[in-house]
This record gives sequence, C-alpha cells and structure tokens, in this order.
Amino acid sequence: MNDQNTLPSPELPLDIDSIKGFLAADEGATLYHYALEASKLGPCLEIGSYCGKSTVYLGSACQQNQSTLFALDHHRGSEEHQLGEEYHDPDLYDSGIALMDSFRTFRTTMREANLDNTVVPVVSSSATASRHWATPLGMVFIDGGHSEEAAQTDYRSWSTFIRPGGILAIHDIFPNPEDGGQAPYNIWKLAKASGLFDELPTVNTLGLFRRR
Repeated sequence: MNDQNTLPSPELPLDIDSIKGFLAADEGATLYHYALEASKLGPCLEIGSYCGKSTVYLGSACQQNQSTLFALDHHRGSEEHQLGEEYHDPDLYDSGIALMDSFRTFRTTMREANLDNTVVPVVSSSATASRHWATPLGMVFIDGGHSEEAAQTDYRSWSTFIRPGGILAIHDIFPNPEDGGQAPYNIWKLAKASGLFDELPTVNTLGLFRRR
C-alpha cells in the first residue's frame, strides 16, 4: 500500500482542530477531495461520526454539490470509548444514564459548521439502519466500531450500495498488528479481493477504493 501525495487542505467553515476526533489532516483532506467528486454521483454515507470531525470534511464537500451526507452513528461510542477504556472522554459521558453520548456535541458541531441542511444524522446501529436501505450511494466511509464483528457488519451492510465509479473509504488500516487493531484492515482485504473495487492509493491510515 502506497501513500499518495498530500492534497491541499480544504477551506472549512470552522477550526477543524477544535473538534474532538481521531482523523489526521491528510486523511480529512483526502475525504473532502473524494466526496467532492463522489457526491455528484449520489448522496454519501459515513459510518462513525463521533463528534463530527470527519463529518465536516465530508459534509462540506457534499454541500458544494447540493448533495446529502448521511451520518450514521449510535453515539454510544465504540468499545475503546467506554468508561475505563483507553479513549474514554469524561466530557462525553452521561452519568445520569451511565452511558457515553456524543450526539449533543455532534449536533453542536453541525450547527457551527452550517451543515444542518446537508447532513442527515442517522442515530442507529449500522445493521438496523441498513435493514431497509435502498438508496444508491456515491461514497461510503467506514470508521465505526473496530471489533471484528462491527467492521464486518459495516462492510457487508453498505459496500454493495456504492454506485459504479463511487468511493469506499476505510479508516485505521494497520497492516502491522503492532501498530493497531486488525478489523479495519481485514475488511480492506475483503474489499480488495471482492472483485467489486479498484484499489486507490492509501493515505496515512485511510484505505481507498473505487467501485467498478
């Protein structure tokens, strides 16, 4: 897997570094670049919005084409966000119900980015949201739960909805197990072997494909 040349940073409606999240700047610029192209084919979908960092990149690109970004997240956090885990954020923990909740912060981000008329939040699990889905998509960005079951569900539930010429992007690709979890890399390998996609250059930990 080879990194492509870094794309220029897009003009965004707010300070992207002010948003909680785990997306590198070169990955965000790449998402914006491909969403700007793919949103001409149809609406885009991200799986795993968290507080909205990737959503701002993708949504800002969709907005340029009067397209729509569906932002799918149950907003209860992945395994690593839970109380006592490595990436737990006490600011996003609702002690009243003893659950993590990033949705309020996400909505604030969308309002501040002027994306309320572009981004459609889908507050649900991936499997539930896909059950009756029928809309073809220009781009799917997978950055949801990193357990093997969650990643497999995201890939199998949504990859077939991508239009020909559309983009599949998968975050946190670590070929070396010592660098990170293997579930996203495993679905990257599935996509590569599927015959449905042509591989595009990887950017940092962002794996990319174009639907044949």
